[in-house]
Amino acid sequence: MYLKGRKSNYVKRPLKHIDGYEDHIWKGWAEIVRELRKHLTSDDVLVVDMYHGTDEREVKDNLIRPLGGTAFFAEAAKLTEEELYPKISRNVTDDRVFGSLSTHNMCDFYDSEKVKALREKIDGTEGFRIVYGVGAAYVYPEGKIIYCDLDRWQIQLRYRRGLDNWGVGNYDEDILKKYKRGYFVEWRMQDRHKFSIWNDILYMIDTNRKDDPSMVDHLLLEKALDTFASSPFRLIPYFDEGVWGGKWMQEVCDLPQSSNNYAWCFDGVPEENAIGIEVSGISFEMPAMNLVKERARKLLGDKVFARFGAEFPIRFDFLDTMEGQNLSLQVHPLTEYIHENFGMAYTQDESYYILDAGEGAHVYLGVKNGVTADTLIPALERAGRGEEMFDAEKYINNFPARRHDHFLIPAGTIHCSGSNSMVLEISATPYIFTFKLWDWGRLGLDGKPRPINVERGKHVIQYERNTDWCKANIVNHVETLQEEPGLKVERTGLHELELIETRRYWFDHKVKFSCAQSVNMLNLVEGEEVCITSVDGSFDPMHIHYAETFILPESVKEYYIEPAGTAQGKTVGVIQAAVRV
Repeated sequence: MYLKGRKSNYVKRPLKHIDGYEDHIWKGWAEIVRELRKHLTSDDVLVVDMYHGTDEREVKDNLIRPLGGTAFFAEAAKLTEEELYPKISRNVTDDRVFGSLSTHNMCDFYDSEKVKALREKIDGTEGFRIVYGVGAAYVYPEGKIIYCDLDRWQIQLRYRRGLDNWGVGNYDEDILKKYKRGYFVEWRMQDRHKFSIWNDILYMIDTNRKDDPSMVDHLLLEKALDTFASSPFRLIPYFDEGVWGGKWMQEVCDLPQSSNNYAWCFDGVPEENAIGIEVSGISFEMPAMNLVKERARKLLGDKVFARFGAEFPIRFDFLDTMEGQNLSLQVHPLTEYIHENFGMAYTQDESYYILDAGEGAHVYLGVKNGVTADTLIPALERAGRGEEMFDAEKYINNFPARRHDHFLIPAGTIHCSGSNSMVLEISATPYIFTFKLWDWGRLGLDGKPRPINVERGKHVIQYERNTDWCKANIVNHVETLQEEPGLKVERTGLHELELIETRRYWFDHKVKFSCAQSVNMLNLVEGEEVCITSVDGSFDPMHIHYAETFILPESVKEYYIEPAGTAQGKTVGVIQAAVRV
């Protein structure tokens, strides 16, 4: 239907090939154990640190027990939940969805007296010893450190299968509350810990696939980060079902049949996605945040790094409502609100790029002329209480949507993609901060009402973003910047209030692109295939297929893109996003 008879060529597990490091990667627990034994003596202390969510039993059965020696569980010195919760309650909050960003470190989760006693016990034991668990390198930093890493998406899947938050025992708790505690508290703290010991990690183990680990040494780990920070790459995407999901991604991205439609694809969110390498037929994945934190300047560029620090400020993702339902009607907080309430330095300005559209596709955007808080908020509150259905057509603008339209959504603007659309969402990164105002009276896939946040949303809705303002400022405003035979460059957004600049290129031959002093995130929005090549020969050519998101580090400076494969000689379309600097 959407591929028009063509076979999908979307690559779902992109891996970057690295040559010459065949002796620096190992696959399977047996090989990992054999490699570690080569470098351990009878009186060493091996420290096996890990991200919470790593299958601890698998590590114990396949790594710790086969290595032998005396094992010490670092988390025996952790604070109990009763002791810990008062420290983090302000960050966790009573809200089902929202908390505030934690500045805690690993030391805040451990009892200093218990740590001291455990260290004395370790030092007083003769022979080979293993200290393992989340924070093991905090408890015993003098040992030989290996680290078991895990992608955020895998943690979320494990939450759904019954994983608790770290030491909480909330196995059956609402998934949104588990995710909230992870996002606002645990992941922040664990990342700080991981990067504080980064240079002391001798080996890193990829624990994303059950009973199928791979391990790299520090030399290959650094080589991988250097490679990603100096050449084009893709993140490893993941897809998730949703109550409003559509059918487009299932076909175009060649996804397996599922009981529910796919709603989201996260393929350009470094805080969530992974990156992967392949060496001599062995693959290794790790969180993309490892790259962001350890190679921030090369990846982002000096100006973007100076503004955001080691945070990736752009995100691309898919929202699929093709043959599905409307998204929730929502609004994102203003910068002042998100900073005061959640501790974030910037907010989620965003846009909807219409990658594909079916019959009747539309976007709800901004309030209608004359709508005020006095009329809108009571109507939303009555709908939220179940007293009546919210009449969106009465209060909110409804604009038709066609392929390649671009709707800009500065924070504070009410918005919602309607059914029968395929949206490439281009936005700033703090994606969790969405205030749902109305969800069309439906339940989530878990059978529970999806959280509605009119109480928060009413403080940030901008009523001057009415019909006239939206038409004049944020509905498909395209400015031609350059036009010549075989090339057209357009500015499609974002609005001057937003931090991201987007440009669209239509071309049928090799074209030079500039990073413009910012990391670039791009997507092939038209055409079957393109090839990215280096201006100076510093990286190998990389092929990109329709709808794939890809990243160019700022360190590349300039690069070529040209139609490739069956698209040679044909016009292709690429959208490019960069931070305004």
